[in-house]
Amino acid sequence: MPRGDAKSTSRERARRLVDQVVADQDAIARQRTVGVEPRLQRVLNAFAAERLGTQHFASLTGYGHGDQGRELVDRVFARVLGAEAAAVRLQFVSGTHAIAAALFGVLRPGDHLLSITGRPYDTLEEVIGLRGQQQGSLADFGIRYSELPLTASGAVDQSALEAALEAPLRMVLIQRSCGYSWRPSLTVAEIGRLCELIHERQPECVCFVDNCYGELVEEMEPPHVGADLIAGSLIKNLGGTIAPTGGYVAGRAELVEQACCRLTAPGIGSEGGIGFDLQRLVLQGLFLAPQMVAEALIGADLVAGVFERLGFAVNPRPGHYRSDLIQAVRLGSSESLTLVCRALQACSPVGAYLDPVPAAMPGYDSELVMAGGTFIDGSTSELSADAPLREPFNLYVQGGTHRSHVQLALTEALAALDAAGRIDLPQTGTTPQQPADGV
Repeated sequence: MPRGDAKSTSRERARRLVDQVVADQDAIARQRTVGVEPRLQRVLNAFAAERLGTQHFASLTGYGHGDQGRELVDRVFARVLGAEAAAVRLQFVSGTHAIAAALFGVLRPGDHLLSITGRPYDTLEEVIGLRGQQQGSLADFGIRYSELPLTASGAVDQSALEAALEAPLRMVLIQRSCGYSWRPSLTVAEIGRLCELIHERQPECVCFVDNCYGELVEEMEPPHVGADLIAGSLIKNLGGTIAPTGGYVAGRAELVEQACCRLTAPGIGSEGGIGFDLQRLVLQGLFLAPQMVAEALIGADLVAGVFERLGFAVNPRPGHYRSDLIQAVRLGSSESLTLVCRALQACSPVGAYLDPVPAAMPGYDSELVMAGGTFIDGSTSELSADAPLREPFNLYVQGGTHRSHVQLALTEALAALDAAGRIDLPQTGTTPQQPADGV
């Protein structure tokens, strides 16, 4: 059979499998969609309470002192996130930057920072001082760091935490998302129980949550259940796929202000910084975010369902309770990772002609291969995938503006794997999938 015909046949079989899983997941998708209205209502209530008008779309110039648009955006985000205060700034270049501002803003020399969700995400290692030298890390400033490994099941080690709380701690770091680890992401309810335990034993200890990938996935956010401070990125969930850049910190007012003093300078704090006439996109992105998050969740279920049927381990499993957008698939080889990323890139709206190859990335210890043909560079609300080139070769997929895009891209990825002999696509339909409890 000519090579072109073989690829066409692979694509046809891939599409049949994708369509079968889509049909079998109809109940799961409907349940994901149910969550859109209450999240959107919370956003609308915040807009109404703060009397959002078109005058708030304009920005000042220069210092930005008294920028009404910036101040309204902060108050709206605080309401949506259940926080006393928030600072939403385009000057944050990434979620890592927002998290670093919070860490350096709150912690002082001699303080003790404890991560209770194991080793943090790769990009924070140099911030803390686990890698790199003389870059002005927390370690360089005399801030002590320790971490508690997760249990074999990927949960926070409760006994180890209780023992750690015997010594004074200034801050506990909780990473909500699984990141590049193979574990369940923490639910907001679990975060609430951890915050309660920590505050019961050490009332002055700051519970700080890396909230990246988790916003609007669940009914509540960490500040609703006792987190003192959270941080995240606007090119993830809350940006609704259209915020061009930026990040946020939210929580107790004095802690937010301390983070802002790190972003700008002591004495300026949250009072400086303009919005570059982009407040409308930030607010409109927040308005779109509940729907975009639901679409990404539906796409993640589809990715999980298709690869699980082909015999791959996936985390989480299709239809299981989710507290972030990340879908992990254990592909088992660097060749399969590269094939999938190339296929996803080729089905992207931007840069479809590019050929992803493994390469070093700033802030990461391993080479990465990435598919990210997104309108907003680096966006993980739009469909994207990435993987560190290390054992056991897990692929991490996130985002998806519309489930149809995920279906098209997934079809191409399966066809590429099949044509390369990496998988054996079924000739006909497969066993229907039953919805899981606790969607």
